[in-house]
Amino acid sequence: MPHSTIEITPQSNIRELVSSLPIAADVLTQFGLGCSGCGVSKYETIAQGAAAHGLRVEPILAALTQARLSGFVPLIANEDRLAHRRAPGSFSGRAKIAHVVPVMSGKGGVGKSLVTALLALGLRRRNLRVGILDGDITGPSIPKLFGLRDPLAIEADPNAPKTPQGNPQPLMVPAVTRSAIEIVSSNLLTDKEDTAMIWRGPIVSGVIRQFYEQVLWSDLDVLLIDLPPGTSDAPLTVLQSLPIDGVVLVTMPQALATMIVRKAANLIHQLKKPILGVVENMSYFTAPDTGVRYDVFGPSYAQRVAELAGAPVLATLPIDPKKAMLADEGRVEEIDDPVCDELAARLLDALAAHPKPKETISII
Repeated sequence: MPHSTIEITPQSNIRELVSSLPIAADVLTQFGLGCSGCGVSKYETIAQGAAAHGLRVEPILAALTQARLSGFVPLIANEDRLAHRRAPGSFSGRAKIAHVVPVMSGKGGVGKSLVTALLALGLRRRNLRVGILDGDITGPSIPKLFGLRDPLAIEADPNAPKTPQGNPQPLMVPAVTRSAIEIVSSNLLTDKEDTAMIWRGPIVSGVIRQFYEQVLWSDLDVLLIDLPPGTSDAPLTVLQSLPIDGVVLVTMPQALATMIVRKAANLIHQLKKPILGVVENMSYFTAPDTGVRYDVFGPSYAQRVAELAGAPVLATLPIDPKKAMLADEGRVEEIDDPVCDELAARLLDALAAHPKPKETISII
């Protein structure tokens, strides 16, 4: 199809448009919509992508049309590149977050961060607004998975209560990924990703509350919280202090890991919080040349853990070298796998089965 005849409308699918008009990828990148190659774009229209990133759709359509006719990326005004986000001066102290879902294990090294990322991608592929609060303060992984390095911006809210020193309340602006997932993490408090956060428990708990309360979150459909291992300060802060809908438990097919995950399940039950589902990571490996399935860590314990938790199995995830490579390279959003949709669909079903009263979450 000649480029001059390609129809560009707000309902044009991003992936299909870039396939027909490659220069569209460069135009979208100029607007911060560098997601034409990610696993979300195949489900998203220009209008949906613009809305997710807080952009006006009209300048995007105009630039795409001009590029189609001229073959060059046009100059784009700075004001058209800027995302429309909640302004600190108009911050009312209340943000609407429909669902808050911690991802927990109790055991380290089972892949909670990857599961959190896959859940976020699946939810975004359904055009939902998603945020991730990286609750692993001393060992954060989320920014690395998404390729984020720039420190969080800090803005002052003149309408919020003053600090004890009489200054305006500082508010953090979440980082935004290529596919418009909002992220706050301790690794984004500094420009050096290998800086150690040498903080004791009470400080960690306070930082988690700040990440929830003193951030300019957009109105979100789902806020995922990536929790650190264990059943101590950070998980207790989240489970007891935040209005969570329920917990996703991550396990792996190993008796030791299963035993520790059961401890986490017992903690959640003691606090009378629902468990929305169980995800077994590294469940098996399928040889790419023969298709033979190997239980590398032994037989699955997913159903056993799910029965103890009183929750469904959301997914059993295989060992996948490609996912591991994309995660290591900060390109987790390029994962285009049906498992993302499966995880999101089953999580939303579990949320629907555990309704909570609608509430507006206090941010300050």
